[in-house]
Amino acid sequence: MKEYDAVTQQLLDTALDALSDLKAKDVVSLDVRAMTSLADVMVIASGTSSRHVKSLADNVVEKIKAAGFRPLGQEGERDSEWILIDLAGVIVHVMLPATRAFYDLERLWTPAPAAVAARS
Repeated sequence: MKEYDAVTQQLLDTALDALSDLKAKDVVSLDVRAMTSLADVMVIASGTSSRHVKSLADNVVEKIKAAGFRPLGQEGERDSEWILIDLAGVIVHVMLPATRAFYDLERLWTPAPAAVAARS
């Protein structure tokens, strides 16, 4: 696939740096451009507790705003088991490990090998 546009890349880099700053676990980014028009990339990360999940999400929002962007939305702050941050071209999911395992977003948003071969 081709590279992301400059804004998407800056959003992605900023979100990944924010997650790294507070020691997010098992961070992955998935290129979803071929699967949806909602976003170009999804970032999935785990926190070690609901407090850690909330802190990670807050740090992403803080760093995104400091970079001159404004998140479109944020969901799940109250329970802090799964917080979604919509940054337009980048969607960030911060989850507790059990929630992440249950919903298995990586499997849902990764094309099957046959689908990848068919597009090549």
